[in-house]
Formats: sequence, structure tokens, C-alpha cells
Amino acid sequence: MTEVANSPDSAGAPVPSTSRGGQDSDVILDIRNLKVHFPVRRGFIIRRQVGAVKAVDGVNLTIRSGETVGLVGESGSGKTTIGRAILRLNKVTTGEIDFFGEDITTLDGSKLRRVRRHLGTVFQDPYGALNPRLTAGRIIGEPLIVHGLTKNKQDYEEQVGQLLETVGLNRSMASRYPHEFSGGQRQRIGVARAIAAKPNLLVLDEPVSALDVSIQAQIINLLDDLQSEFNMAYLFIAHDLSVVRHISDKVMVMYLGKIVEVGDPDELYNNPLHPYTQALLSAVPLPNPRMERQRERIVLRGDIPSPLTPPAGCVFHTRCPIAVEACKGVRGPFADNEGGVPDLREISAGHWAACIKV
Repeated sequence: MTEVANSPDSAGAPVPSTSRGGQDSDVILDIRNLKVHFPVRRGFIIRRQVGAVKAVDGVNLTIRSGETVGLVGESGSGKTTIGRAILRLNKVTTGEIDFFGEDITTLDGSKLRRVRRHLGTVFQDPYGALNPRLTAGRIIGEPLIVHGLTKNKQDYEEQVGQLLETVGLNRSMASRYPHEFSGGQRQRIGVARAIAAKPNLLVLDEPVSALDVSIQAQIINLLDDLQSEFNMAYLFIAHDLSVVRHISDKVMVMYLGKIVEVGDPDELYNNPLHPYTQALLSAVPLPNPRMERQRERIVLRGDIPSPLTPPAGCVFHTRCPIAVEACKGVRGPFADNEGGVPDLREISAGHWAACIKV
């Protein structure tokens, strides 16, 4: 097994493991007790903080070399905030984000720029993510210029041409502007830009949700091929559970800023333990009409609570169909010290859930 040789530096990319998971030496991203709270202030002259939106509230997450971690949950659960915190686009309130053993939450300036070379991102909106004033070639080549990865103009144009071909586009398209491309082609340009600096980790924030179903499959296959070729790790953020199951090595279910279940895709989809995961999966339509009519749907009551004032105890208890009185502030062996919030427990090998009824 090839171990991670070093942390990212300006001299070149780290040497990632060729094996998927299983060894601590394969870990490239380790998030511990991450909290991202957005302050809420009032007042015209003297602005004072009166509260905080707890978008992410105590999340632990590990990604290994060549691994794809799927992050699913309702809109507003905090999935995108985690991705933006990894990229240092959102300020971290507390917690650590170790990238190749280095806590990047404390970095700034040239040190942060050095690390960002090894982090890529693909955004949800293929139309809004590209600068309409720049050609496709300029958009793709921008990371090469920023990080000084080209020797001269000829080398720059050759690398841009290779990136276009890598994502299934023609080299001649480098001179076109974004409005001349379809949605799927724009997302391919976004992928090409994301991999230009040869990153070790890609944060994919709902990269196919704005595309037609047939185009979604093409982009997913492209991401699979790129991962096999370059051994990149993915954090795949989505709400489409079928897509997440197809592409992920591990799935994490998020609700109101907390991770409520973690497991292997097949195990989690075939045997969901947390009532929130069960409700999510019951909403996924089945291709067989007979099975679709026969199965029981789990309808959650009420709306997702505000992250400004999340419920005490289990954050899901206000909508949970099996909640008991203890869920409102559970204490004891299955709760942490922070308001009786149930912690993640390993129920079976590699399958974790944060629920006292499991």
C-alpha cells in the first residue's frame, strides 16, 4: 500500500494512497467537531449579537484518498455550509479541518492559497458559475495562472486543450463563451476548471441537480472516470438519493446541522436505522408501479425547525414519528454533554446512527 507521503506544498501534489479506505494513513481530510454559526445582529447604530444561526453544529467527517463521501439531507440542513467551510469560503466558528494533517482553519494569505491548489469545487448552477465575459479557455486556465502551473503560453494552451478533451469537449471550444454551450457542456467546463490544478479533493455541491436526467448520467460517468484516472477524493453533496447511492463509497445523512446516520450505501439504503433516513428513502419513487402503490410512505409532520433556535435533545424529535419524552433532552450513555443530544453509535459494522430508539 502506498501511504500519503506529505502534506500539500507549493512544490507539487501529495502522493495519495492507491487503496480505498481502511487505513488511517489514507485519510486526507479529517473534520472534528465542526461548528459554523452565523451571528444574528440587531440595532442601527450599535449592532449587537442577539443569536446565531447554527448551520453546522458539531460535525465529524473523514475522507480517505480516492473515496467518495455522499452528504444528503433536506435543503437548509447545512450540507453546502460544510463544503464551503472546507474551501474556507465560510468562517469556522469552532472545530478543526485537517487537510493532510494540517489544520486549515487557521491559515490565511499565501499559506491558504497553497492549500487551495489541492482543493477543487464544482458548483450547482452551471449557468451562474461561469463568468460570461470570459471564454471557456480562460475559465479553465485561470487556476493554472493563479497557481503558476504553466511554463509559457504554448504550455498554457496545451494544458487547456488537454483539459477540454479530458471532460469530453473539443479543443476548438476554448474560444467560445458560456452562452454558446448547453447546460451539460457548461458543467463539463466547470469540472475541467476544478481539476485544472490536479486537486486531491473535489467538493461537488449538487453538480447535477440543475441538469436533465440524461445529462446527469453523463456527468456522473465523467466524475467516475476522472476519479479512476486521477485518484481524487470527492465530497458529493446532493439531495437526490439515487445518485448518491450510485457514486458514493460512504453516505452521511444530515439534519439541522448534525449528522444523524452514516453507513455503506447498500447497507444504509436497504436497512435505514434513523427515522429521518427512513422518511427520506420512503419519498424516493420506485420504478415498479405495483411496488410503489404497495409500500408505506413516512410523512413527516411539521416543518424543519429554525437553525436559529434548534430543539433541545434530538434535533429531529419535533417531527419524528417514534419520538418519546426522553428524546426532548436525552441523558445517559447514549448522549453527549451538550444538551443531551444523542451521539452517533455504531449499531452494526460500519453503520452508525444517532437515535436512542435504535
